[in-house]
Amino acid sequence: MTHSTKQKHVFGPVPSRRLGRSLGIDLVPFKTCSYDCIYCQLGRTTCKTTEIREYVPVNEALSQLRQKLMEIPRPDYITLSGSGEPTLHSRMKDIITGIKDMTDVPVAVLTNASLFWKRDILDAVMDADLIVPSLDAGNEDMFRRVNRPHADISFEKMVDGLQALRSHYQGLIWLEVFLIGGISDNPDAIQEIKEHTDRLAPDRIQLNTAVRTPAEDFVRAVNQHTMEEMRSIFGNRCEVVADYDKIHARQEFHSTMDDVLETLRRRPCTIDDLANGMSLHRNEVIKYIQELLDKKLIRMEKRGEKVFYL
Repeated sequence: MTHSTKQKHVFGPVPSRRLGRSLGIDLVPFKTCSYDCIYCQLGRTTCKTTEIREYVPVNEALSQLRQKLMEIPRPDYITLSGSGEPTLHSRMKDIITGIKDMTDVPVAVLTNASLFWKRDILDAVMDADLIVPSLDAGNEDMFRRVNRPHADISFEKMVDGLQALRSHYQGLIWLEVFLIGGISDNPDAIQEIKEHTDRLAPDRIQLNTAVRTPAEDFVRAVNQHTMEEMRSIFGNRCEVVADYDKIHARQEFHSTMDDVLETLRRRPCTIDDLANGMSLHRNEVIKYIQELLDKKLIRMEKRGEKVFYL
């Protein structure tokens, strides 16, 4: 078996406050992204790029999805997301078509919205049922500070792309706004973001913050009370989606988390060790690891360049 056929492109279902039981398809290699967001729970971007290509073989991803759908109860959404920016995949349109040909489970695209100013990328997502784009800043300086975009992407281009999405796309748009304590949670920053959300008029505005371990240790979460105050500023289409109540701790996901804990009790492991040893996707492992860290059942230790959990 070659390395590519061993690779897992489909992961979950994972619990999501927004999407219920979400079955993910990972369309790019780990941390291949057009941004390097300071809050990303997957860590720093290792391949910052705007190169559009077929990172994952389409037939392989669709074949793994078909197999998974036969093995599990019907998910609430099939989500194009994963370890990086899914719109970097050159054949996203074909993937969405392939999903629609095999199931009527709705398709969601989780995206940083950095590339919709490219017409072919805008066209590629037109058949999705739901798009969840991000807008974390109201001006160029805050955009560079929070999202650390690739040099090809300016704030103006990104916002133009979001406007184009709103104009051409017929499905639902749930706009995520990620707020960071001490950086983007002040009245001026909120007002600037709100001016853009008013123009974009998404179906929902979803406020999030860093309740999971972020890429940079200076990133702070905004507390729940403040988030509710911010929600009222954005109006009645706005909701707080930050996972303060730890949805991944719910009972139906305990058995796998227990397996991860048992493995770590036997020996220290990296994220990759656990993913390979337990046939889990990295994203799933990261969610369980975070939950165990939150409960102080495990700890993290850096050894050279590698991070071990024990």
